[in-house]
Amino acid sequence: MKHSNINSADTQKKPEKILMTENTGLVRQYLEYIRSVRGCSQKTAEAYSNDLLKFENYCANQNIIPEKASPYEVQKFIADLSAEEMASVSINRCLSSIRGFYRWMNRFQKRADNPCSLLKNVKTPQKLPSVLWEDEMADFISLPDKSGVLWPQRDKALILSMYSAGMRISEAASLCIENISASLDDAKITGKGNKQRYVFFSEEAKNAIAEYLPCRSSRLKMSGNADRKGALFISRKGKPLSVSGIRWIISCYTQLSLTGKNIHPHTLRHSFATHLVNSGCDVRIVQEMLGHASLSTTQRYTHVKLENLKKVYAKAHPHA
Repeated sequence: MKHSNINSADTQKKPEKILMTENTGLVRQYLEYIRSVRGCSQKTAEAYSNDLLKFENYCANQNIIPEKASPYEVQKFIADLSAEEMASVSINRCLSSIRGFYRWMNRFQKRADNPCSLLKNVKTPQKLPSVLWEDEMADFISLPDKSGVLWPQRDKALILSMYSAGMRISEAASLCIENISASLDDAKITGKGNKQRYVFFSEEAKNAIAEYLPCRSSRLKMSGNADRKGALFISRKGKPLSVSGIRWIISCYTQLSLTGKNIHPHTLRHSFATHLVNSGCDVRIVQEMLGHASLSTTQRYTHVKLENLKKVYAKAHPHA
């Protein structure tokens, strides 16, 4: 006899997944706090918001609220992200956002315990930063003069400034004329978390900036912009170079480079730090120059030095 009814387990529909599109409740209050009180940048606040929205969606589908999540539920959320094959770096950033939220709740007596107190970060493979060695950097710096593409004076000054001062791309974009010393030896810049520090320019960078400044003034006059202050690096239209604009300039010269490496703006910063460490500079000094909050972030450049030593050993030792 044929059964007309299909097994009820097959017909039972899975509950529809809840998808929230914006932060709610205490999470929203926390995000407002890090923007207004802690002074987090827009980019950082957006990253926290996206991470916490993922967590809120998870909690909604588990019929719990984030404010009352248990250590097991937070751990289960992290495990789910791993099961979805999210990159370990992204998982740890998400966990960091959740930790920050519960620390805020503890601080303002909105919750007595912290469900993240015993949770550890997911292990991440140690990636060595992409660097250009001294001869490769010299070749890359010479590309604006050799190629004659784009705006050679500006581009050479840009590349040398970012490399010799170890600046982030956002720091180069926000570097203003009035914050550079009259001698062009140093500049005051604003880094992550609105932290200010001084950076220093090499003799080669100073000469490149000095050669670029008259060209910059002429470009501003041509564009009808009489204000010669403001951003050091400008476009051909006389407007400040954006982060995406700087990234595009570096990518243009990357295509002309013969190193075969994927050179990006942060490569210049990595190279700066690596060259200092390889020359015997104290890691804590490098930390100050880079504006790193944690020494462990800077210490990865000692690994680069070790890799370089291994290559030299393999090349030089007769039985390596």
